[in-house]
Amino acid sequence: MPLAGVLSPKDVEGLMRAVPGDGAPCVSLYMPTLRGGDTRQNSIRLKNLLRQAEELLAGWQPRREREELLAPARELLEDMAFWQSPDEGLAVFSAPALFRSWRLPLPFHELATVEERFHLKPLFPLFNDDGIFYILTLSLEHVRLLRANRWGVEELDLGAVPKSFREAMGDLNRRTTQFPPTTRTQVGVARSPIFHGHGTAEDEIKNEIRQYFRRVDGGLAALHLDRGAPLVLAGVEYLLPIYREATNHPKLMEEGLTGNADGLEPAELRAAAWEIVEPVFGAARRRGAERYRELAGTGLASGQLQEVLRGAHDGRVELLFAASGVRCWGTYDPVRREARQAEGPGMGREDLVDLAAVQSWLHGGKVFVTEPNEMPDGRPVAAVFRY
Repeated sequence: MPLAGVLSPKDVEGLMRAVPGDGAPCVSLYMPTLRGGDTRQNSIRLKNLLRQAEELLAGWQPRREREELLAPARELLEDMAFWQSPDEGLAVFSAPALFRSWRLPLPFHELATVEERFHLKPLFPLFNDDGIFYILTLSLEHVRLLRANRWGVEELDLGAVPKSFREAMGDLNRRTTQFPPTTRTQVGVARSPIFHGHGTAEDEIKNEIRQYFRRVDGGLAALHLDRGAPLVLAGVEYLLPIYREATNHPKLMEEGLTGNADGLEPAELRAAAWEIVEPVFGAARRRGAERYRELAGTGLASGQLQEVLRGAHDGRVELLFAASGVRCWGTYDPVRREARQAEGPGMGREDLVDLAAVQSWLHGGKVFVTEPNEMPDGRPVAAVFRY
């Protein structure tokens, strides 16, 4: 999947601010989608969610208004072109005078909610640990540069960067049988592979390859890439240490992907490289959890829902952990600064965990949606305050 087209933070903020007012309902639907096999199940799932949404709307609107509100989503059921390119999940939002849908790389749990604003917490994982990284595939015949994040990948135009040894250096007129290319079609993670070879001929070949890689590295520098983003090398094992000698990239990962990468699809390379870079991007989450535990009991951290909601509305939340799949229904009065929990959804009620996440985001806080068993103290929310 290319990076372009993935839901952006600006899109989410637009949904946050798209509150119709006057108690009008906002329908939010989430579902996983099949990318292969019996894809007819996708439209069946959406149909079932629409049935749930209509039942929830029964306490909000007359039948005619309910049908009008859900009509754009029902049109998707018969849109064959829409279902031809599914992703891992589908998110649908409908309110008076507003309809949006996105196919997204998240396999959502099925959910239909009706509130006075859109339910957005399931989207936040798209913006957790989602930094950019690069993958450089290396061989004597072909060089590729991929730009990726956790959810997508795209191949970049190399411009004037040499695409092969022949383009950069001409023919390699020495024997290269000392370095037999692998025929593996999969890549594996390896730490600091070592170049094996001795003797004058091998040293000369290695020097020529190093010069080739220096030209590649110089060409990449001219592309003005994000030098703070991690770079993962992928290629046959003997080439990776030569490139390490040739490059001055400040964020070159110690681990690389070894094997013949030429025949692999970008998505395969992204998935393998993510295992290497995930600890880099997950560091912020881990540091945040440590900060929460250090500050617990000082007044600068809290897992009490009411206290977190007050801090979120005041713009005090610097970092929020919210439990995935956990919903606490109720109401929050920002004037009285009071939260009241209720049993289940209903007219005028909302998920207070989702509300805390949205308000924290709107005030510039960092929001991590985390599995319940990974929450810092086991509660539905955990916040670190700015003051």
